[in-house]
Amino acid sequence: MSASSSVPRPRPALLTLAYLAFVSLGLPDAVLGVAWPSLRTTFGLSQAAMGAILGTAAVAYFISGLLAGRLMRAMNLGLLLALSTGSVALGLTGYSTVPLFALFLAAACFIGFGSGAIDSALNNYAAQNFGPKHMSWLHAAYSVGAAMGPVLMTALLARGAGWRTGYAVLAVTLGTLALSFLVMRRLWDAPPAPGEEPRAEVPTASAMEAVRRPRVWLQILTFFFYTGLEVTAGQWSFTVLTEGRGLHTAAAGTFVSLYWGSLLAGRVLSGFVVEHIGPVRMLRGSTALAVVGAVLFAIPSVPPALGLVLLGLALAPIFPALMSVTPGRVGLEVSAHAVGFQVSAATTGVAAIPSLAGIIAERWGLQFIAPYMLGVAVVLLLVHGVLSAVADRPQLSR
Repeated sequence: MSASSSVPRPRPALLTLAYLAFVSLGLPDAVLGVAWPSLRTTFGLSQAAMGAILGTAAVAYFISGLLAGRLMRAMNLGLLLALSTGSVALGLTGYSTVPLFALFLAAACFIGFGSGAIDSALNNYAAQNFGPKHMSWLHAAYSVGAAMGPVLMTALLARGAGWRTGYAVLAVTLGTLALSFLVMRRLWDAPPAPGEEPRAEVPTASAMEAVRRPRVWLQILTFFFYTGLEVTAGQWSFTVLTEGRGLHTAAAGTFVSLYWGSLLAGRVLSGFVVEHIGPVRMLRGSTALAVVGAVLFAIPSVPPALGLVLLGLALAPIFPALMSVTPGRVGLEVSAHAVGFQVSAATTGVAAIPSLAGIIAERWGLQFIAPYMLGVAVVLLLVHGVLSAVADRPQLSR
């Protein structure tokens, strides 16, 4: 059987809502870096205070992922999306209005919790109903949103509007989307149209049942190492290239931009390929190719663009493909909980693995960052290899 023969055919209106939701999920994520110099001046903060904002939002995001399965069982998906997007809009409103930094951190909790619920609920629904092609493109839509946010904030700052105005515009945008999701909330549970695949039911197993399954833990570990590698490459490659290898700032910045661009391009391209070769084969090939990209980046004599672009293209399909195969790997009855745990694990990986890279650089030097990235890539390949060996044999035999 071909990889595409059982792909659901969701209705266009539902797909449009899903794509808008992923764009909305990405919109606020990359804005803080652009707003930070002005924001820091407003509140009289040290540079280290950015960590307090990121850490507060990450903790709320993590908790939201752990609770996602229960939230999906408790309410209609459309209502959950509307409330979660509204929570993000409320947090952004707080960013644009609060007079104290302590209240700014409280607003970050609303953004983190809402974003975690959106991420978990949408990925779970898409994994069961949209197929791997749209899963790849939905995550590309997230990347589009993440790119649009800084552009918007930069344009407003350039015109003298101020960082609070930028966050206010984002709050209005997210609030409008929340109202749209609320008005069209029943569309997610509408009966299938003629020719459409039956919609999957929300799993009813408990969270404890999910954590008893070894495959759930292997998926969690895979997400942890994947997101850790992706963010470590994105956050540390510029410093490695400039301070560690002596590259000019402009050249290093170009190479890092190529890395992030290859992630977006890879997700778009993988959508055309994944349903022909199947997400399982794509995951096996991508995790192996990531090791090759990390090896090339670890060799100083190799042009950095080659290793970073190859690494970005290899990593691009992994997150959406992992989400797409989650119901089949862990069981439909626990997939909602598993997806939430995976989102929380991804958040932990984003915090832990790049932070460890910083400790390594501080103690032994920047030259050890690239080999460290290679080690994480190898661990990712091994963990996913074990998971695939125990979970994917029936899919590969078809």
